[in-house]
Amino acid sequence: MRVSRKSGLALSVALLISACTSPQQVAKFADPKAAFAPVSDSGRKVLGKDTALLMDVPAIEANAKRVHAMVQGKTLDADTAVQVALLNNRGLQAAYAQLGVSSAEAWQSVMMPNPVVSIGVLGINADGVGAFRSIEGVIANNLLAAFTQEGRSHAADVKFRQAQLTAVEKTLSVAVDTRRAWVDAVAAFEAAGLIREAQGTADAASELAARLGDTGYLNKADQAREHAFYAELTGQRAQAKLAATLAKEALTRQMGLWGQDVTYFVPNALPRLPGQVKSRPHIERDALKSRVDLAIARLDLDSMAKARGMTEATRYVTDLELVVGAELERENDGGGIETKTTPQVELDFAIPIFDSGKARLKRAEAAYMLAAHQLAERAVNVRSEARAAHASYLGTHQIARHYRNAVLPLRQTIEEEALLSYNGMITNTFELLADTRARLNSNLTEASARRDFWQAEANLVAAVHGGGGGGAGSGGDTQASVAGDGSGGH
Repeated sequence: MRVSRKSGLALSVALLISACTSPQQVAKFADPKAAFAPVSDSGRKVLGKDTALLMDVPAIEANAKRVHAMVQGKTLDADTAVQVALLNNRGLQAAYAQLGVSSAEAWQSVMMPNPVVSIGVLGINADGVGAFRSIEGVIANNLLAAFTQEGRSHAADVKFRQAQLTAVEKTLSVAVDTRRAWVDAVAAFEAAGLIREAQGTADAASELAARLGDTGYLNKADQAREHAFYAELTGQRAQAKLAATLAKEALTRQMGLWGQDVTYFVPNALPRLPGQVKSRPHIERDALKSRVDLAIARLDLDSMAKARGMTEATRYVTDLELVVGAELERENDGGGIETKTTPQVELDFAIPIFDSGKARLKRAEAAYMLAAHQLAERAVNVRSEARAAHASYLGTHQIARHYRNAVLPLRQTIEEEALLSYNGMITNTFELLADTRARLNSNLTEASARRDFWQAEANLVAAVHGGGGGGAGSGGDTQASVAGDGSGGH
């Protein structure tokens, strides 16, 4: 009688094969701080701001206290608003949490499949040799996973780096969008102040027209003209207040504020134009070197190239399994029990009769060309976006400077002279109000041009480094996006 048992020699073989996963690579995927470090470094290098990874309650509470101290009752400049958003924007924190998910997935993908253990018990032995007639145990391990371990590790590393760059891109996007929102909100209050000042002049003229009407100096039509201008400005100011509320609320959302933290203020006016702006003749080169979306696309192409090589290498071997064990034979010949151990190795694989792997190889080649063409298209677009952003940056500065240096001084002179003539009874009220209206329009246009410049500056950062998916400022009529009473902070 013979008893057969195949046992655990395969376990040591399986563990030896699994050991090819790099401990350094596993540590990089397993440590959240290590995964977040490139994101934090990019935030400091490009934006000069801090970022935070909030993964537990104590960190969230400490961050909330820091943000509260920065905003509650304070007047925020653009840099402070951006810093608050980078610390407190929950959409950004969700992107950072997604990085943790990606690192866990990468960690999982580099692990070898667990060996499969199979145990079989056949029949009960009644001759005293053993409790069972036959016990068989085998351990099977997938050899294909071992052969492709290097390629899978590379692919996991590429996907992980792409996830890190995606988090960097989201960081840049939040920073750029917050700066745009701050510019819009401040420009709104500045233009509202201009409307308020013009309304004061129109109010005085309207009262004067009413008095002159009582004396019979102005007829009803002339009085109506005076009152109409004041009424129009009153309507514009009401529109401005609503628009300002919405503009500031957009900034509040971008910074992730709520509750008592919304009691912050923004300045009454945008910063003055810089005297000069620096031209960047190598803007295309800088963008090609620094754009995060290009870096992600390059990694994708690298991943496709590696996948193409792996597909070729495993074209004919799709399912390869190694079964390792030992057979233990025990025989009772009446004179005693003799035991003999025989090692056994089995190799299971699929015969590629129907599926030769050509379709998978063809798909890998097509996927590689798809990624290559997409990268080339992205590079062309990046060059154009960089040139356009640079042209807008220089052009808006020139336009805003023209209004500041040429148009506004002329309008100021015209209104002052008109006021002198009016006081001397040389100019009538209609001409004075016409000059006031013209000056208001020039002031609003200059404020709009200055807003466009500061928006262009934010867009230039996005064009060079990435994160411009939120869209540039519209640069439209300031009167449609301004509000407030023009006094103090808002």
